[in-house]
Amino acid sequence: MENRDLELEVIENNMIIGPGIPSFLDRLEIEHNHTEQIASTIHMAPRTLRDLSPHSFSPRVVSIGPLHKDDENVQAFERQKATYVINLMREMTSPKNTVIDSCMQRMQELMGQIKACYVLTKEYDDVEFAEMMVMDACFILGFILKNFALNIDDVFYLGDVVCDLVLLENQIPFFVLDEIFNRTIVELDICVSLVQFISPVFSRLNLFDSDAGFRIPNNISIDHTHHILSLQHACYKPLEDNIIPEDYLSTRSHSATDLDKAGVSFKPNRSQTWVLGMDMEFPSFLWSWCKCTLRMPVLVVHDSTELILRNLIAYELESSQTRKYITSYAIVMDRFVNTQYDVAKLVESKVLVNYMGSNEEAANMINNICKEISVVNSLYRRQLKTLDKYYNRYWPKHIAWMRRTYFSSPWNIIALVVGIIIFTLSMIQTIYAIKSYKDKK
Repeated sequence: MENRDLELEVIENNMIIGPGIPSFLDRLEIEHNHTEQIASTIHMAPRTLRDLSPHSFSPRVVSIGPLHKDDENVQAFERQKATYVINLMREMTSPKNTVIDSCMQRMQELMGQIKACYVLTKEYDDVEFAEMMVMDACFILGFILKNFALNIDDVFYLGDVVCDLVLLENQIPFFVLDEIFNRTIVELDICVSLVQFISPVFSRLNLFDSDAGFRIPNNISIDHTHHILSLQHACYKPLEDNIIPEDYLSTRSHSATDLDKAGVSFKPNRSQTWVLGMDMEFPSFLWSWCKCTLRMPVLVVHDSTELILRNLIAYELESSQTRKYITSYAIVMDRFVNTQYDVAKLVESKVLVNYMGSNEEAANMINNICKEISVVNSLYRRQLKTLDKYYNRYWPKHIAWMRRTYFSSPWNIIALVVGIIIFTLSMIQTIYAIKSYKDKK
């Protein structure tokens, strides 16, 4: 056929394809190799999670990086951001133009690596992008220097800015922050590493109260730290990361009040090795009626808890190489908390500190956190299995049923007591009647 445009060729496996197809496959292969070499680490949160709580992922005050740079609500703070940068430059012993030029030059040298960290929806030229990186990195360092290192806490927006620094969508690569740190803060003879310099931010946002305190691992690697949120996530790793995630166990969920009625007591985790540690303790004599104790982390619930949890969970779910510590814990808490009474029981047991308006608000927050989250390999499978096994033993199961049935409210208790009294009086009356009948004979 004369007007046949496609010249067909037979490849080695006898598959017939058009000449345009190999070039398309070549492009796919190039894109695949590029993705394997450099995976983006800063991107928008999964839409399923974002739609549930958009305010948990969007900055309130300050934009960091390109993803929210054009948001209207952060434009007013741009002048404040510039002020922090200028004040930081004033602290330098070297001329500020020299410092800025050094930072800009280094950013342009790293531009390919920096842009590869983002899933960008807008094109930026290299100079504009380098300026953004220098501005945002200098702002973060200047903000921490003023409000934490120098203890000048005189801004009403401090809490909001700190929260903005740990949003998944509001990050710059950690190696960028490290490069700017080495060209600015290091010159001030502040004898700390970048990780130590940033750590006060995390202390302010700590989710858990622990005897071990808030601790950043000593073996943090800059090369394996994606951004500030990634560093915060590393703070919740065990000192010895030898916990093996297991397939999720589809056991029946038991609320905190049900477990309490079955004889389970809740106590704070005393582990010095892992703030998220959770374990079961049994008395020395393993009789069937012995009560067990569940040691668990002490969660601090405040206005920023939902925001921090959602961003840590989104980071875990989007990073295939990241252990799902926070997600596993959130799923366990979702199993334990159904109502405000479950929160009240955990507060009473000192494994939850509630700074929200009511226990009902805390319960709703905990229940909403895990919506649209696929079940992951659980880090608490063994504990959940042991807990379910204990709950289903004869005595705990029936004690829980009796407490639900007869002791769930004051009226039920009164009705039970009245019933026992009536039954006792009836028995006494019957005994006297029988005795009188025998005496007459």
